[in-house]
Amino acid sequence: MAATSSVYETDPIGEEEQPAFVNMAAEIETVLEPLELLKAVKAIERELGRTPGPRWGPRPIDIDIVLWGQRTVTGERLTVPHEAFRERAFVLTPLAEIAPEAVDPVTGITVTELARRPNAKGTVRRIDS
Repeated sequence: MAATSSVYETDPIGEEEQPAFVNMAAEIETVLEPLELLKAVKAIERELGRTPGPRWGPRPIDIDIVLWGQRTVTGERLTVPHEAFRERAFVLTPLAEIAPEAVDPVTGITVTELARRPNAKGTVRRIDS
């Protein structure tokens, strides 16, 4: 693991009648290609108890591939950068902590700048030191 952020508690989006979520960001180095990493991530989720359920519903784990350097991927199974990360404070806040100068390859805007924008929605509370 190259870097990990602090842990943050965030209010749910979509299906709001559920407990708060816990979020963090991790930077990794891998020799895997994007779809190979997605397959590995889905296997980890299953091992940790994730089963199919309603969109935005409660789940024990949800691992997203948000950025891949300056690379973009567009496909049926995977889109990188993650389609909604620019509007999600629960993604941008921990990501800006570990990669403040990372640049969104689509917009050319840094993660820190994206996190400061008003369209980065959601309440994010740091819960560790």
